[in-house]
Amino acid sequence: MMPKLLKNLYLDGSPHPPGPKFLLLQGHLELGSGLGRSNSWTCCPCISQKSPLQTIGEEQTQNPYTELLVLKAHHDIVRFLVQLDEYRFASAGDDGIVVVWNAQTGEKLLELNGHTQKITAIITFPSLEVCEEKNQLILTASADRTVIVWDCDTGRQVQKVSCFQSTVKRLDIWLSGGNDLCVWNRKLDLLCKTSHLSDTGISALIEIPKNCVVAAVGKELIIFRLVTPTGESLEWDILEIKRLLDHQDNILSLVNINDLSFVTGSHVGEMIIWNILDWTVQTRECNFWDPSPQLDTQQEIKLCQKPNDISIHHFTWDEENVFAAVGRGLYVYNLQVKRVIACQKTAHDSSVLHIAKLPNRQLISCSEDGSVRIWELREKQQLAAEPVPTGFFNMWGFGRVNKQASQPVKKQQENATPCSLELIGDLIGHSSSVEMFLYFEDHGLVTCSADHLIILWKNGERESGLRSLKLFQKLEENGDLHLAV
Repeated sequence: MMPKLLKNLYLDGSPHPPGPKFLLLQGHLELGSGLGRSNSWTCCPCISQKSPLQTIGEEQTQNPYTELLVLKAHHDIVRFLVQLDEYRFASAGDDGIVVVWNAQTGEKLLELNGHTQKITAIITFPSLEVCEEKNQLILTASADRTVIVWDCDTGRQVQKVSCFQSTVKRLDIWLSGGNDLCVWNRKLDLLCKTSHLSDTGISALIEIPKNCVVAAVGKELIIFRLVTPTGESLEWDILEIKRLLDHQDNILSLVNINDLSFVTGSHVGEMIIWNILDWTVQTRECNFWDPSPQLDTQQEIKLCQKPNDISIHHFTWDEENVFAAVGRGLYVYNLQVKRVIACQKTAHDSSVLHIAKLPNRQLISCSEDGSVRIWELREKQQLAAEPVPTGFFNMWGFGRVNKQASQPVKKQQENATPCSLELIGDLIGHSSSVEMFLYFEDHGLVTCSADHLIILWKNGERESGLRSLKLFQKLEENGDLHLAV
């Protein structure tokens, strides 16, 4: 049985794309992203007139995050956050430092120094059998072309590998992807690799059934099968099985959405949902800039100067929907009805970089404009049916509905999205691009930014209750608490 997917890990120092991507097996984590953006103009569907940015007043009654803690430890862009357990997280970025924090208090617990250039990925890592203590480990990769395994409880370097030239022998494995695809064990020994795939490099990797992985290389998806050692052969191998050429431009996003499907998103706004078993296209959505069907293809196509306005940067999902960050907007695609059911074409002033699903039908997004916004998916109220004309005028035909005139109205009702994304919270604290965030159910929200800061957003009502409880406990301990008679 193939081990479970951990995460993509980026190693190279080049900005676009960031270089080799690492897919770890044996455990679970979310995928990262990172593919270069084209500087050339792109022939793509025209973006309709920009929708005004939705705003919210100071009285954000549904926004629980009314308190914040500003955490300072980094000296450059903070790009990555990873949750370690229920109360700890780690941050990393362009200064090459990893910092471990307490999510409840904001206290800096550890500072890990070992890389000489910017960190390009950070993930949690399963404990190694060679370690007597089963401490929490993280693995970091850097532009200095080293990978380090850290002990998050002590700050000790468990293992460090440079240039990736080593040899074999373990079963717990992970994959790396740059210009070729490599298989490694947890001791960072190279097991096998493919031949040179592409100068553009692998932008994303996911695990699928039948001991296979999917690699995004430019506008192609390549299916590989991992061959494990047998009695006849003790060698690992990785074989190319198939290439899928359905995208028209570079693939930016690639994630599993359930046991039956995975989804890809491209630079020109194409979303394709694939069958995870036979790798066929289940559905394709190219109308994110306009959920209604195109009336005239020739009218809709023109040269766009800003292809990033429809680039799909990130996906998240639940059992019913796929949520897509498309340019500056947010779109909700329902898997059952196979259509966009809600959208905010202008959710932010700049490109949306990261999104995540929260409880209670809520969605959170962050952007290059420095904002973090909370949305709620709501059903729209259905319009009342048009009354049937009666009486004198109807007898003579004056009250008859003009069928031709009613057709556009009917068409508009059919094409209208049945749900809406309503802004319920706007978190203003960062002065530059917000790269990503973490959600803690009990300790709030953590955001990191190009302004070198980390902000811990707290539920004000909950924090006030905790402070009151601590005060009463302190008074009771000191004997100063007297009940009123």
